Amino acid sequence: MATSVARAEQQSLNGIIYEPQSKKMTDLPTELLEYILCFPVLKHVDVCNVSCCCKRLHDVCHGRGKVWEHQYKIRWPRLQRFYRQNESCDWLREYITRHRVGIQIRRTVESISKRFFTEVPCVGQVLGDSFAEIEALGMPEHFCEDELLFILNSDKRKSLTLKYYAKKILYFLRQQNILRSLKTFLEKPAEQQSALEGAVLVDQYCNPLAEVTLESISEQVDGLVEKVKKMLRIKNSSHPSLRVTNGDCVIEDFELQRQVMSALNAVLYEQLQYKGNEGDYYNPLNSYIHQVLLRRTGIPISLSVLYMTLARKLGVRLEPVNFPNHFLLRWCQRPRGSDDIYDFVYIDAFGKGKQLTAKECEYLIGHQVTADYYSAISTTEVLLRMVGNLLNIGKRGEGNEKSYQLLRDSLDLYLTISPDNVQYLLLQARLYFHLGIWPEKVLDILQHIQALDPSQHGAVGYLVQHTLEHIQHKKHPVTPEVKRRSAAEHLEVHYSVGLIMKHKRSGYNCVIYGWDPKCTMSQEWITTMRVHQLSSGANQPFYNVLVQDGTCRYAAQENLEPHSAPLEIGHPEVGRYFSEFSETHYVANEELQTRYPEDMEETLSTVQQLYHRATPASGGRHETSAIDQMSRQSRSM
Repeated sequence: MATSVARAEQQSLNGIIYEPQSKKMTDLPTELLEYILCFPVLKHVDVCNVSCCCKRLHDVCHGRGKVWEHQYKIRWPRLQRFYRQNESCDWLREYITRHRVGIQIRRTVESISKRFFTEVPCVGQVLGDSFAEIEALGMPEHFCEDELLFILNSDKRKSLTLKYYAKKILYFLRQQNILRSLKTFLEKPAEQQSALEGAVLVDQYCNPLAEVTLESISEQVDGLVEKVKKMLRIKNSSHPSLRVTNGDCVIEDFELQRQVMSALNAVLYEQLQYKGNEGDYYNPLNSYIHQVLLRRTGIPISLSVLYMTLARKLGVRLEPVNFPNHFLLRWCQRPRGSDDIYDFVYIDAFGKGKQLTAKECEYLIGHQVTADYYSAISTTEVLLRMVGNLLNIGKRGEGNEKSYQLLRDSLDLYLTISPDNVQYLLLQARLYFHLGIWPEKVLDILQHIQALDPSQHGAVGYLVQHTLEHIQHKKHPVTPEVKRRSAAEHLEVHYSVGLIMKHKRSGYNCVIYGWDPKCTMSQEWITTMRVHQLSSGANQPFYNVLVQDGTCRYAAQENLEPHSAPLEIGHPEVGRYFSEFSETHYVANEELQTRYPEDMEETLSTVQQLYHRATPASGGRHETSAIDQMSRQSRSM
């Protein structure tokens, strides 16, 4: 103590008094405060609370500062690409807007199932009203898309119904954007329209949920160009194509052009093994440019677009030829152009770049054609041919959700390019009428057809009459039947919605989403499906099932059995009926439970008996499959 007093006295004598300094957080430099407030553990609520403490911290957390920029980018990382680096932005306002959009989108998506739930599966139902609601929000479109993607990328096995409708809305929103881009593309002068860009737009519209961009496709094409240049460099190190960038000049010398074509064929067909898909010609993937690049196969028109683009980037001009049944390219052999079909070499990109004379082209299709078929066509005509191929594939389909979607998408594209085509307008009206969707739009289409071609009044009148009846019917919807298992007429129904089953005869895996105490199909269907050959015939319960292969079927009770090892069913309509996959079964969503109010209790009881049994030694902590136990016992015997 004496020592301390003596030290204090000495300090006093020297005029130096050390008083303890109380440091506060607000005394720290702004940069350090920003660093602290950007710690990952802090959420937006914490930042809001901190900013309310005092003016100093409120100023540090200002809307354009690093703190809110950090909060925004951490929570919504996909949105960073919409901002330039070091861009000055009111991040707090952006955060609030994005947060509100998320709430509105989720609220809209959650309400859809109640309004649009239907027992008719595998029919591409258009949720026009809900799409309009989202557009009416007036919110930034990229915010809406980001929230939908956030929903889709959440826990894989949960919120299945929410994801189902979020996916439909995202599909629609992206397609609307692509259609706008296509219309802008079609307004360009013909010489500014790139066949590759047009092919990408077709690809994007038919695959709106795939991340296909013109930039990524162009990058892959440029990679192929570099491979061809590498080959050219070996054969002719001074070739002018080595200095060409993006086809900014045309090589006039025919020998130099031939060197390009030779190198192009060597790289594309020999080195990289591109080929025409003869074995699976009618697969729509052959028409999508990103799939052509990925799978290195396609049909004549898609391979021709790729080939023509590569040649152009290397300084050789090729022209598309709308040859019947086999799309071709033509290469003029005259320095100043020509109208004579015999002054061209014709290139078969589907046939490994084989060069043909006009006469040899006819051997491809087995008959003669007029000179008109050897003419060059515009980029717009190339797209019509490409979309027409997809239309024909859709019409060849099996009448399932996938083929209907392809037909709808290709009709949308075709009529955007050629809006007054009466044949396809009528097909679109008939398709919508058949699917029972957008009756108001059907009437608009029919009115347009009547104005274009009054001779169609017979077909138009029939569709107008029945569409008006459909609209009237929608105003007085029929209350769906509620099926209770406890009812006397339902006592023979053994299985319940949500159970994962296996078909005893066909072997397919499926999940039940509905049932009838007796077969309700027509006599024609019963005869065609040979139901009378079943031991109980049509006089037994039948089940609506979603099958692993994407089909929907109506199966007799005697042909179904619970699956020994339940698995997820990869069917696109699962989310329409179920909210969650719970290891052994699917949980019916609210709408399906309303139709079958006693089924979920039965489903839980069934899976408990089939798959879960607590062993005494484990005290109930470990669950083992009863089926697995029986399997092990049978192997040990």
